[in-house]
Amino acid sequence: MALEELKPSEKKTLHDLKLKLEESIKRNHLLFLDPNSQAQKRSTILKPRIASYSTNEVISTSENSKISLWGVPLLPSKSNDCLDTILLKFLRAREFKLCETFEMIQRTLRWRNEYGVDEILKENLDSEYFMGTAYMDGFDREGHPVCYNVYRSLRKGGLYDKAFGSREKQERFLRWRVQFMERGIQELLSFKLGKASAMVQVIDLTDLLGSSMKELRSTIEKMIKIFQDNYPEFIFKNIFLNISLRHYAYRALFSPLLTQRTESKFVFARSYKVTETLLRYIDPENIPIQYGGFKRENDDEFLAEDGRVSETFVKGGKITQVEIPIVEAGVTVVWDIIVVGWEVLYREEFIPDDEGSYKILIKVEKKLDKPARNSFYIHEPGRLVFTIENRTSKKKTIFYRSKFKHTIPCYKRN
Repeated sequence: MALEELKPSEKKTLHDLKLKLEESIKRNHLLFLDPNSQAQKRSTILKPRIASYSTNEVISTSENSKISLWGVPLLPSKSNDCLDTILLKFLRAREFKLCETFEMIQRTLRWRNEYGVDEILKENLDSEYFMGTAYMDGFDREGHPVCYNVYRSLRKGGLYDKAFGSREKQERFLRWRVQFMERGIQELLSFKLGKASAMVQVIDLTDLLGSSMKELRSTIEKMIKIFQDNYPEFIFKNIFLNISLRHYAYRALFSPLLTQRTESKFVFARSYKVTETLLRYIDPENIPIQYGGFKRENDDEFLAEDGRVSETFVKGGKITQVEIPIVEAGVTVVWDIIVVGWEVLYREEFIPDDEGSYKILIKVEKKLDKPARNSFYIHEPGRLVFTIENRTSKKKTIFYRSKFKHTIPCYKRN
């Protein structure tokens, strides 16, 4: 949100917060919480790793002037528009309440100091047990990077106990996850006006409710609380996938830990709604294939410049056809197609323009329950026809794309 879009009262609060920060930094008060404030009375999630500042310690003015968050100096007279972006994150998280916002900034600074966050990128926390549980993959429609959190791989080969079998291992995972967050902010986000300064989190809850994974659930609760308290407005959406009825009961257990604003960013999807839910925020070509999209790892067929994705519909109880006209022989056509909600019958065929040629059935009619990719060498002009029969009562959305590759048939090669 640009400064011009703020209400007059919000602009004034931002101005007052800057004045309060300036005064507090110059008087060496920024890192010291008021012992009578509500902020100080709240319990912290993690035990301090490094306690560099005590409430009685005096820090030089020159050191105070270097206090920063994510590389942006907090002294307003020495900062730029990036500081406005950061301060607005804290203000929105506290509904533009000046004192509560200021206390939140203080708590975040103290937590980062005690937890050693500014040095965390230098630490070697990578573990073979954690790798793959969180990864960045693509962007949503508004340019926010998307972080996927997937834990089902931990069920293999005793990895779960190796990763979460003790309190120390759980704390190490949290520290690794904070490091991952900091790296994502540094590499993918920007505090410049008009740039993406938040990310989307997709959390796959498959196999997460078993009693044998209670340590992981507890650790995820702590992770969400850490992000809420110390990374305000850095999460544009938290999208929980493959949620079951039991997850709703589980959600009620940790809801009291969340602010209303944080909880409003939560989106929940049952297994049959995964693709449909992700499509509200992410284009199909940027959704991983395992979640019903087109994106494949190390895909050498479709690149960003290979053309747009087309969209059409099939009404309930109806049959529709998608056609790809081909005017040139000697090419190979590659295509992807998905039907949101699946539960349709699908057939592929090639129909030549020459009425004397035979139709070619490429794929017999079968139930489509996952993204389909296929290719076909074209001997003569004609059209590819994909027939989709929807026997349900609900209208379904179809996404498809195709590309042409000039190909030399095998029988012509030397």
